[in-house]
Amino acid sequence: MSDTAAVAQPATPRAAQPATQSVTQSAHQSGTQAAALPEWVQRYTSALDEKMGFELLELTPERVVGRAPVEGNTQPIGLWHGGASCVMAETLGSMGAAAHAMPERFAVGVDINATHHRSARSGWVTGTATALKLGRSVAMYEIVLVDDAGSRICTARLTCQLVPMPAS
Repeated sequence: MSDTAAVAQPATPRAAQPATQSVTQSAHQSGTQAAALPEWVQRYTSALDEKMGFELLELTPERVVGRAPVEGNTQPIGLWHGGASCVMAETLGSMGAAAHAMPERFAVGVDINATHHRSARSGWVTGTATALKLGRSVAMYEIVLVDDAGSRICTARLTCQLVPMPAS
């Protein structure tokens, strides 16, 4: 896809790249063993994601879904923290951009903005990152975070630069 091409709707993942296959981790819902994640996804898991209790649920370059518990990610007054929204948005968009860029390139976030609509006091916040542009050097995502009732918590936009993979 060229840098000027926009993604109006999610496209069919490229079969030639294993990084674009759909990944689902559903152990938290069914109590069964989670699907194994590709090795590169595990390298993208950060200590911050682990501290937040982030769970990756679905991954393609066009769409990424994940969630985190409200508990442990709150302001002192018990509301979901706006910074947690930004961390979650960057994690989701960066994972999608990485799935698009690999194996020759990797993604680094260069711009994020977020509008906080409301907060949550309990349960889970689920985020869905949808590709807006998947180019050779840039990937952009809109990320929508919702609470357990489906009410929108935050809308964010992330731009990632796709840079050459460093030599091993």
